[in-house]
Amino acid sequence: MAIPAVLAIVPIGVLFILSGLIVNLMQVVSFILLRPISKKLYRKINKVVAELLWLEPIWLIDWWAGIKVELYVDSDTFQLMGKEHALVICNHRSDIDWLVGWLIAQRSGCLGSALAIMKKEVKFLPVIGWSMWFSEYFFLERRWTKDEITLKSGFQQLEDFPMPFWLALFVEGTRFTQAKLMVAQEFAASRGLPIPRNVLLPRTKGFVSSVSQMRSFVPAIYDCTVAVPNNQPPPTLLRIFRGQSSVVKLQIRRHSMQELPETADGIGQWCKDVFVTKDALLEKYFAKGTFSDQQLQNIGRPMKSLIVVLLWSCLLGYGIFKFVPWSSLLSSWKGIAFSATFLVLIVIVMQILIHSSESERSTPLNITPQDQTKERLVQK
Repeated sequence: MAIPAVLAIVPIGVLFILSGLIVNLMQVVSFILLRPISKKLYRKINKVVAELLWLEPIWLIDWWAGIKVELYVDSDTFQLMGKEHALVICNHRSDIDWLVGWLIAQRSGCLGSALAIMKKEVKFLPVIGWSMWFSEYFFLERRWTKDEITLKSGFQQLEDFPMPFWLALFVEGTRFTQAKLMVAQEFAASRGLPIPRNVLLPRTKGFVSSVSQMRSFVPAIYDCTVAVPNNQPPPTLLRIFRGQSSVVKLQIRRHSMQELPETADGIGQWCKDVFVTKDALLEKYFAKGTFSDQQLQNIGRPMKSLIVVLLWSCLLGYGIFKFVPWSSLLSSWKGIAFSATFLVLIVIVMQILIHSSESERSTPLNITPQDQTKERLVQK
């Protein structure tokens, strides 16, 4: 039975925003005091601190909504996950692809060192975006002249990263919708390219730059394919808040970085070929129900996220219990008005976070013949 969204958003929002602000404050302090002295120590501490916040969305998936993520990957790759640097590429199928990635990173022990290349607007999102900035996510402006410099600088910073990291790149540049698919199909037909049916055309500049700059210290590419069964509504943050479960299927194939071509054109073509293969895999799944020939792995449901949420709930609950009578907050109309305003702000912030994740509000896909020679990077 679905829970009315507002009944979940208010208490979860209070927990998330207050705990998130504490995490942000801890990140500010460590950034100012520790990073100038030891970047290595700062990164190790920030990994632990960031996870105190990022485990809360994992709790929503695992324990609140009961989202079932089926992971298909061979045993050798499964054992390597979380023990090596990796560039992660994936189709952008649903509103919660990033959350699925976080969940798999958490199972692999590298949630706090899971990074991504995103559009710059994300870093301004309250709490979550700020935590990503302190964790060294890449934020792009969609102008290649600037983004190329940002990427190159970011890749150089990762060379001495003290623990295994994943860097996620959604090379389609935006989330999948039927309207965007039609635009991609028209462009593919006009150029004599394979016409996609379940993915968008990859924008390869960012991928080529990533491979060229990181192949000397990143040993692997994790080629991920996400699918959601057609017989269920696609998972969204709003459905998760309502406690509505879903199934998400994820296949991961590991490619050695050394397998890729040396030239920029060759790397770009490799990426395009991978997406043709993804499209065929998804077409087969939607037509016949067969998703992957890889082994289905048991990723379990660890208690860590539940423990973190319970600890935050006890800490903040005790603080509020002591603060309200001490401040006489509810004994005057001004105090009541302040409390009501605070709750309204919580709801507004949570709505901003929910809306920012919706496919309909993602970057429009506008492919023209000119875009083939002057692509724009749009990461989300």
